[in-house]
Amino acid sequence: MITLALSKGRIFEETLPLLKAAGIEVLEDPETSRKLILPTNQADVRVVLVRATDVPTYVQHGGADLGVTGLDTLIEHGGAGLYQPLDLKIARCRMSVAVPAGFDYAGAVRQGSRLKVASKYVTIARDFFATKGVHVDLVKLYGSMELAPLTGLADAIVDLVSTGSTLKANHLIEVERIMDISSRLVVNQAALKLKQAPIRRIIDAFAAATATRATA
Repeated sequence: MITLALSKGRIFEETLPLLKAAGIEVLEDPETSRKLILPTNQADVRVVLVRATDVPTYVQHGGADLGVTGLDTLIEHGGAGLYQPLDLKIARCRMSVAVPAGFDYAGAVRQGSRLKVASKYVTIARDFFATKGVHVDLVKLYGSMELAPLTGLADAIVDLVSTGSTLKANHLIEVERIMDISSRLVVNQAALKLKQAPIRRIIDAFAAATATRATA
């Protein structure tokens, strides 16, 4: 049995065409099914639905043989014990710094001010500001980051940005792009040895589909 870990939402939807290229079709809709393990048209392949942040953990510890997860989640997880063969170039967005519209971010950085920064992605935020030589106090949040500057909890946020409409609606502006984010295929290293042929077929099909889409 091959077990693939996915999270609901954008990553799930954008992984479906890649699965189809591998001859795999998920037989139930995760938005309407109450099941957490979904069957596919391949008797020896199943999909487990987990939180996006848990995908690397499930794959690392053998709860799944492979999974699809964002680069942001991988960096925060650390990526230990994971083979990362492919950038699938799906669920694209960017990791950015945003501040209230009236906040002089450039001036604060230039003057060496100590900034309070709220983020779910504390590893990425810490490394980014360290390379800039900016001193920050990090506040880890799990909910809506946009609220932190509006309530005075933080001067800035580090968060994923897609269209920027949520920032704009909350009177925040994007002041620095930290990195581009897309989703990666991750594979349990032991599973790759024990189930090499079926897993390699999926990797190769995903790679071909990703390359075809890139040149389309």
